[in-house]
Amino acid sequence: MTAVPQQDPPAIARPEPPSALAAAGRVFEHRLYQYRRSYRGSIFTSFVNPTLFLLAMGLGLGGYVNARSPEAFGGVPYLHFLAPGLLAGSAMQVAIFESTFPVMIGLVWRRIFHAMYATPIGPRAVAVGTMLWIAFRLVLVSSVFLLVSTFFGAVASPMAVLAVPAAVLTGLAFAGGMGAFMATRRNPNAFSAIFRWVITPLFLFSGTFFPLGSLPPSIQPIAWLSPLWHGVELTRGAMLGTLFDEPVRAVAH
Repeated sequence: MTAVPQQDPPAIARPEPPSALAAAGRVFEHRLYQYRRSYRGSIFTSFVNPTLFLLAMGLGLGGYVNARSPEAFGGVPYLHFLAPGLLAGSAMQVAIFESTFPVMIGLVWRRIFHAMYATPIGPRAVAVGTMLWIAFRLVLVSSVFLLVSTFFGAVASPMAVLAVPAAVLTGLAFAGGMGAFMATRRNPNAFSAIFRWVITPLFLFSGTFFPLGSLPPSIQPIAWLSPLWHGVELTRGAMLGTLFDEPVRAVAH
């Protein structure tokens, strides 16, 4: 008998690992599919709630403010003063929401991120893809709010289109740190305390509803440290058309 020569089994072609951008894109795609199934729950907080604030305070309360103190807000109607603050504040809230509970879902409750780690998608791609998704949400929310503000006459300059990237940067300034913090938590109780003692005071006292100069001098430096105050200043400058009146200040923000 002649020996049959042994043949090595054919090599199985392994797919090339995705690039860093492609891996992050997969995470973004996952978040997009999730949002398509649950977007109805975010309509009120992301779109309706800021619009109600704009109408109730900008048009309702603003009518009394303009009649009694026409120069209180730099000579502009209160509606024009308020809308940019609400835009930046809404961006902050959306970014914080997208970087808290979804992070808990991915790491603790459903461990979706851990399943991704078993694929060529690594932790860095998960982080980058999550930030890309948050940026997309911020662009969507900010653009819709700017259109609503334009419809109700709260925009004073074509430069207002620059308020959208300013609001996006404002939201991202909060998203990274909040997401990193929530990655160290194993229950959502910390978020309730942060929302009560950090987010709400920032929303109220960062120049959103009234000039920062109205605060006591001892508190103003604390507000200056808030990313939201810088975002409010940028969005307000864009929507009022005064963004580049002081270019050095705009770059500093």
